[in-house]
Amino acid sequence: MGTWGKYYREESEVTLGTKRNVITKTQLTLVKCKHCGQSAHVVAYGTYRGMQRYWCKKCRRKFADNDALPGMRTPTGQISSALSMFYEGMSLSGIKRHLRQTHNSYPSDSTIYGWIVRFTKKAVTASRDYRARTGGMWVADETVLKIGGENVWLWDIIDNDTRFLLASHFSTGRTTRDAETLMLRAARHATELPETIITDKLAAYLDGIERAFGADTEHIQSKGFRIQPNTNLIERMHGTIKGRTKVMRGMQNRETAKLIVEGWLVHYNFFRPHEALGGRTPAQAAGISFPFRNWAEVVEGRKIW
Repeated sequence: MGTWGKYYREESEVTLGTKRNVITKTQLTLVKCKHCGQSAHVVAYGTYRGMQRYWCKKCRRKFADNDALPGMRTPTGQISSALSMFYEGMSLSGIKRHLRQTHNSYPSDSTIYGWIVRFTKKAVTASRDYRARTGGMWVADETVLKIGGENVWLWDIIDNDTRFLLASHFSTGRTTRDAETLMLRAARHATELPETIITDKLAAYLDGIERAFGADTEHIQSKGFRIQPNTNLIERMHGTIKGRTKVMRGMQNRETAKLIVEGWLVHYNFFRPHEALGGRTPAQAAGISFPFRNWAEVVEGRKIW
């Protein structure tokens, strides 16, 4: 409906009372331009595939009457669902099937991957300056991945108490310099240095940890999975990452792989509840207040504070 050149949509229905005494209210929301935020200059501009479109006389741009972001056709809910499904291990073809069956939406693989890259960069940028309140024991390990036909080493270090993944590092070898780089990156995301770091028997850790933290941090080499302390925690996490790479067709070079692994780190630390933490995320256990609670808020740009 229009009033003095302004347009309204029926946003939702709110039902109150019992089954015998039902009160239904229709909520009207003023249509604003998605680009400039104005409402006084918006006029109806026909429909496309059953979707009402509008024209803003002020910024001279068209937009659709849905919750899609400016310049995008797909509603934000579908995009955030695609991101969540991707980082939970679903392939691009699986995501396409879900969107087709659930929303009658037909994005291409490249479109979905474009969403993943765009909003992963946004989430990764928002997460870079946070520091976790960690415990006294960290666990580090490395695993090999095949990226673009070559083997690449992925190093990780995690806090034992909060399950917070402090840092990851890609390398073509397993040198002392790589071990030191991992430790220094982890230190930038923690409020305190660890008392103990547990690793496997890779020799590079010996000097790498000493170079990074000196003699103040004790280094313990694991003696096997049945003897405590061991690296079971980090090994389980690597199993998840390996499952991630099996369904991700975009990891054809190290730069792409680095972005996606950083995105998975955000998903794991900030959005994914952990059973061992009583349903909290590692970030919540580590005392971090992140501005986004899920991928939907990242896509919408809706911060909680």
